Amino acid sequence: MSRAELAGSSEVQVPRKQSPLWTLGLLRSELVTTFRRWRTLALLGVLAAVPVLVGIAVKIETSDGSGVGGGGGGGEGPAFISQITNNGLFLVFTALAATLPFFLPMAIGVIAGDAIAGEANAGTLRYLLVAPAGRTRLLLTKYATTMAFCLVATLVVAVSALTVGALLFPLGDLTTISGTQISFTEGLGRALLIALVVAASLTGVAALGLFVSTLTNSGIAAMATTVGLLITVQILDQIPQLHALQPYFFSHYWLSFADLMRDPIYWDELVKNLGLQGLYAAVFGAAAWARFTTKDVTA
Repeated sequence: MSRAELAGSSEVQVPRKQSPLWTLGLLRSELVTTFRRWRTLALLGVLAAVPVLVGIAVKIETSDGSGVGGGGGGGEGPAFISQITNNGLFLVFTALAATLPFFLPMAIGVIAGDAIAGEANAGTLRYLLVAPAGRTRLLLTKYATTMAFCLVATLVVAVSALTVGALLFPLGDLTTISGTQISFTEGLGRALLIALVVAASLTGVAALGLFVSTLTNSGIAAMATTVGLLITVQILDQIPQLHALQPYFFSHYWLSFADLMRDPIYWDELVKNLGLQGLYAAVFGAAAWARFTTKDVTA
């Protein structure tokens, strides 16, 4: 064998190293691609519109000086709406409570469901795997991109609600669910913390959507299946006969973020929620990895 042939054979045997810069470049490319899509911008636009509609509806209803009904206790979701006219910051909590059961998870389901299946449907998945990314690294990049969308989508709702609340209603010190007063600055900090908790509450849905996305080459089928599972779980969570199973549904503790508006803060259900999301992320993340690393990619 000639020296040239030996050199050529040695080049083939040497594995190609995966640089961390390549991982950052892949993540940046995924983020840019995802947030430049018209579908993503449309989803964010719909989410931003929800606080606007809620704020205008409350303003119209209270324009005659009457209060908003339903201001009972309990501290769950819609109970915040009775406080919006007193302090526009409560529109942030109300908007997050209104979007969390359906709008936010649906948007996450669309992005996560299309992560792998959309690439396969477009014929770009094989191209991505030819590059020195590796299936595990590509899957982690897709999940990181989906989680980035979770955070951005939640902040879009919160910022839109804060802007509308400041324009339509007064701002000032807040009265917590426990009846104590906190400053506006502390209330703003709690609003940010609530937004982060809401984003973290979507990690289970993101992992579920990613797993479904590895099962099919149709992005539409993956998105529809993820949203369908989300709706099914939400329905099952409302059936009293299933009370023994409901604490294990990923949506069961979603509205526990209301406990952040208590003084002192109640942490029990918040910890249960975050732990449950971590469990779902681990289980469906592992299932997605097992499926994707053994999948015969033909598209």
